[in-house]
Amino acid sequence: MKIPILAARRLGFGYGAKSVGRDVELEVRAGEVVCLLGPNGSGKTTLFKTVLGLLPAQAGEVFVDGVAMAQLTRPEIARRVAYVPQAHAAHFPFRVIDMVVMGRTAHLGLFAAPSDEDRRRALGALATLGIAELADIEYTRISGGQRQLALIARALAQDAPAIVMDEPTASLDFGNQVTVLGEVKRLAGHGLAVLLSTHDPDHAFSISNRVALLDAGRLVAQGPPHEVLTPARLQQVYGVTVAVERLSQGQTVCAPDFSGASS
Repeated sequence: MKIPILAARRLGFGYGAKSVGRDVELEVRAGEVVCLLGPNGSGKTTLFKTVLGLLPAQAGEVFVDGVAMAQLTRPEIARRVAYVPQAHAAHFPFRVIDMVVMGRTAHLGLFAAPSDEDRRRALGALATLGIAELADIEYTRISGGQRQLALIARALAQDAPAIVMDEPTASLDFGNQVTVLGEVKRLAGHGLAVLLSTHDPDHAFSISNRVALLDAGRLVAQGPPHEVLTPARLQQVYGVTVAVERLSQGQTVCAPDFSGASS
């Protein structure tokens, strides 16, 4: 079996002396999408920051391509793991191409400027996501969905085999959610390892190979979506009654069960 691109082993995480979670076992392999779900305050963001090396592990270790992250420099980590934050309102009028070229920083020397090759790779990343026509438009003037695709393009330009995405569909309308999720699934199909967080079980059913369900800093379940995201477990973690149904075309969906609600 292939070595995971990204793996957490008995990972303890938190801020300073404050523990947020512990004993997390998690791995992502090439060509796989792993969705992390959990209630607000369950520790998802802190776990991601630790997996990315932005916070030191309180216990256990994170491995990248089989190498302990603690043994890698920041540029070495950046060449192996890319990060896609939530789309945000930009304040500086960078062009989209300039934003994407920033993903090449991990491959540049300390005082080196981006080369024509770096720009070519950035343009290729935009083309891969179908937004090459946005290259010379100011990042502040494009839609939220386009900004999210531009951030994914920046991660692609980084040429890392693994991508960590923090709620990539947050604040996007339905159409843009579908577009972004479709691109995530397609990128995994090309061999990337993708770890993303989401609040929507439907997203996990749509694109993930495996789901990790986090509650109060502990992974309460991990495995294929249909095994992990059951009505009983979702009620246990989120405190709401839901129905999980398989549609005629094969898609599985999750919806709140209001059958017992008073009219």
